Amino acid sequence: MTSAFADLGALLGQYGYLAVAVLVLVEDFGVPAPGETVLILASIAAHDGRLNILAVAGIAFAAAVVGDNIGFAIGRFGGRPLLHRYGRYVLLTPHRLARAERFMIRHGGKVVVIARFVEGLRQANGLLAGATGMPWRRFLPYNAVGAAAWVGAWSTLGYLAGGHLPEIEHLVTRYELYLLGAAVLAVAGFVGWRTLRARRRRRALPVPDSESR
Repeated sequence: MTSAFADLGALLGQYGYLAVAVLVLVEDFGVPAPGETVLILASIAAHDGRLNILAVAGIAFAAAVVGDNIGFAIGRFGGRPLLHRYGRYVLLTPHRLARAERFMIRHGGKVVVIARFVEGLRQANGLLAGATGMPWRRFLPYNAVGAAAWVGAWSTLGYLAGGHLPEIEHLVTRYELYLLGAAVLAVAGFVGWRTLRARRRRRALPVPDSESR
């Protein structure tokens, strides 16, 4: 077990459900915090009888939804100037922000759900949705679905795995690496497809008749 896991385990042992609520909440409006890890550890603790798994899942779900809505409000009322000024603290450079905004506008609700499982996007999800002008009534149900899926996946994994903490730590690390690799491949494939389509369009354009001029 790494020192980070040990420290989180001690924090969870001291504060219990409060640690889950606070860490998941603050992570979801942009503060770098180990919300996902503490959820897994709390689920393992529930398997060992130290916490209740339904309480862990319910508190994490509520904290995730509220946290993202706080982020949404910050993005909506602070807007782009706020993200340009402080976005670098959550790895949102102006270039990345512009690309994320275009992606959010194009794909909307699907991004809100999927982003829950992507490190970095999970923390900036609500901020981006608010800053790009997504209607709150549209954001709220997608956010709830994403939070339910995320909490359900990790709390179930932690509970079923029980006390196999080293395996869980390895799985979390491998999951993030695989997800990063899949994202890189997806982006590369998308760029390649767009490039190929642009070339085909250029080839299909009629050739100017210089003799008619």
